[in-house]
Amino acid sequence: MNPQEPQPPPESTEAKKDPTRRDFLLKLGVVINTIAGLMIGVPIVGFLFSTLIKHTPRVWISLGPVSQFPEGVTRLTSYKSPYARAADGPTGIITCWVRHTSGDKFTIFAANCTHLGCPVRWFEQSQLFLCPCHGGAFYADGEHAAGPPPRSLYQYAYKVQNGELIIKGGVLPTLANPGYPG
Repeated sequence: MNPQEPQPPPESTEAKKDPTRRDFLLKLGVVINTIAGLMIGVPIVGFLFSTLIKHTPRVWISLGPVSQFPEGVTRLTSYKSPYARAADGPTGIITCWVRHTSGDKFTIFAANCTHLGCPVRWFEQSQLFLCPCHGGAFYADGEHAAGPPPRSLYQYAYKVQNGELIIKGGVLPTLANPGYPG
């Protein structure tokens, strides 16, 4: 061989080398850990930024004429959620307890216990709202009386307009989005 002649490039052993089992497992581990990190991280980031997201607005909804709710009586009523779709069926109907105290004064409660959301019932004789699931009890004004619920019943803001009882509703009240004040 003449030193003046161009030499062919040495063959690269790296380019033709088959990936080893170690390389494959390393790449597989990186992919699996990335997916696991995203599965954990995305909900955490969503929770942290959830306060920046606009919540479903509440709207004024008529429960019917004031005459439908006699003074001194607590009555269960319902309304159709303005956000319900046809596919929601009966879950688009939201119930609430209306307590007519006097004149144009009402107290309107969500029909769900503040413990785990079970429906509460009104017992006229004891003047208590009772949760049958875990023994939660609430006074007639919605205040917590006994049992595991952490707080009073959620109240709806309301107004009386042209003889109609109108509440600010549309979604079930929660601790993060209570129904009051108006």
